[in-house]
Amino acid sequence: MAKRGFWSRAIRRVIPNAFTRIDADSLEELEERMIEADFGVRASMRFVEIVETEARKGRAKDERSLGRILEGALREVFAGDGSEALAGASDGPTIHLVVGVNGVGKTTTVGKLAHRFRREGKRVLVAAADTYRAGAVEQLERWAERAGAEFVRGQPGGDPAAVAFDAIGAARARGIDVVLVDTAGRLHTHGGLMEQLAKVNRVIAGQRPGAPHETLLVLDATVGQNGLVQAREFSRFVDVTGIVLAKMDSTARGGIVVALREELGIPVRLIGTGEGLRDLEAFDPEEFVAGLLAARA
Repeated sequence: MAKRGFWSRAIRRVIPNAFTRIDADSLEELEERMIEADFGVRASMRFVEIVETEARKGRAKDERSLGRILEGALREVFAGDGSEALAGASDGPTIHLVVGVNGVGKTTTVGKLAHRFRREGKRVLVAAADTYRAGAVEQLERWAERAGAEFVRGQPGGDPAAVAFDAIGAARARGIDVVLVDTAGRLHTHGGLMEQLAKVNRVIAGQRPGAPHETLLVLDATVGQNGLVQAREFSRFVDVTGIVLAKMDSTARGGIVVALREELGIPVRLIGTGEGLRDLEAFDPEEFVAGLLAARA
């Protein structure tokens, strides 16, 4: 679990220092700080309006009262999040589809996910549905080996959907608990590749009713608001059930978790906090809110 100290380091302070009154200048500074911290324009404006309304009622007077108001607003954004594990199936292998653009840390995330499930005592199979880059397949295989997971690859240049199909069949035959289908990194602007991703999704659903049980979109936390654009576009082609924010240890703008939930309604499920196998943690809204309000510039 990411403790509040992590979030204090991973986000810039949003409450102005020496905050003693609510006026136009302080509200403008508050909004600027939120936008700089990647809260997104929509969430930032809404939070500032909440503060302004509370100030008119005499409830927002100083830094402490402002903190309480923002804490309440943030808790509303994440209401119900962070309390459930990744979805699973009791009548056969659980299938998770992992998607994202190039270079976000998707392959690393799949390896960490495999390790996470192995620590829970589950048998895991990693399916390399990236059939175009041999180097990517070999890298994924090394991660699978490190995690103690089984591995399935396709023919170079073959149909990625066929790899997913074969992986599900192999999982049934071997008594596998969890299948992680890794897909080729693709820019969200490449329509043909996105249609191909939709095909992979359809084949999984046809082979395993109710699957994929999770479709996890891996985003690079350091890219900020561009992550929102990626999430919107991927959601047009597959049903994204959760976000994995990779490279959270490399950014000071962790407010992107607010923007994703506020603007798209997609929960952040996991965060990457380093390069090791164990550096993948469940997103805890309570720790995030506490760390956010404790952060200093």
